[in-house]
Amino acid sequence: MVSAAAARSSDPELRLKELSIELPPAPTPFGAYVEAVQCGSLLFVSGMLPVIGHDAKYLGRVGSELSVAEGYDAARTACLSGLAAARAHLGTLNSVRSIAKLGVYIASNADFREHPKVADGASELLLQVFGADKVPPRIVLGVASIPLGMPIEVELVFELEATRESR
Repeated sequence: MVSAAAARSSDPELRLKELSIELPPAPTPFGAYVEAVQCGSLLFVSGMLPVIGHDAKYLGRVGSELSVAEGYDAARTACLSGLAAARAHLGTLNSVRSIAKLGVYIASNADFREHPKVADGASELLLQVFGADKVPPRIVLGVASIPLGMPIEVELVFELEATRESR
């Protein structure tokens, strides 16, 4: 028998409602690419920026123009867009079996050292929505720049439940 807590963690759509998290509209590309591609049982989501629509929520480098707390929120915002892109492609986040990878790229100066605290904005959101059993491995990198002057770019790879199309 599945416990109520385990059932909740396996239903990310329900968790979003319980947490009063509303996903933004699915993002649209800033260039010549698509937001998500499914290859077999994997869904690859393009690098997500901290935008609502095409409007930047944050610009600048974390540790210079932006605080760690603002970087954390920028990572969370970018991850919300990633979830919106996945939902738009799949129809529901309940198709996600696991999160295979989380990449968080942070525009910062060479002396910045708080990368893990910033990346936790994305990691903690995924923990809340999908549960501890689906927390992904992650890579966190400081980079010189991110497109359009954004402070964060988040990359996601999801493993999907088996469907008739992917068997």
